[in-house]
Amino acid sequence: MRIELGRMATDLVIHKGGCHCKRVRYSVRAPANVVVWECNCSNCAMRRNIHFIVPQSDFELAPASEEFLTLYTFGTHTAKHLFCKVCGVTSYYIPRSNPDGVGVTLNCIDPGTITHVEKRTYDGKNWDSAYSQSEISSFSKIELNSINPERQITRTKEKSASPK
Repeated sequence: MRIELGRMATDLVIHKGGCHCKRVRYSVRAPANVVVWECNCSNCAMRRNIHFIVPQSDFELAPASEEFLTLYTFGTHTAKHLFCKVCGVTSYYIPRSNPDGVGVTLNCIDPGTITHVEKRTYDGKNWDSAYSQSEISSFSKIELNSINPERQITRTKEKSASPK
């Protein structure tokens, strides 16, 4: 399976990850070369959240994990901050910028499958202007490529206004 990110095409791999106590576990399909976002909003800055974003269809929570999750929201309540009830780690969340996707915490991925990290900054303190100037929303969008029907994926750039 291949994924197109601008001019870069790379194969998707299965990454495994989860929280510190391992009660929350998941699998995520993403490139071995990931683009991560460092956000400075009030929540991400406190947690030092550095994450990559995937479509929800490329994220699978292990069935037994759900009972160990608790939810925190604030502000617009669009972002869903899920963390382990036992160890407190937020190993993934639903971002405000990508409510149709999943933000996966880079440091919660098991070692061995990520080969390169490109770090980008998101100005969450100035969320509305950052959203309109950034291509962050495109990272949770998939479009089937009609040339190769075996789920070749192209990230598309979203042109809609920011959610309120």
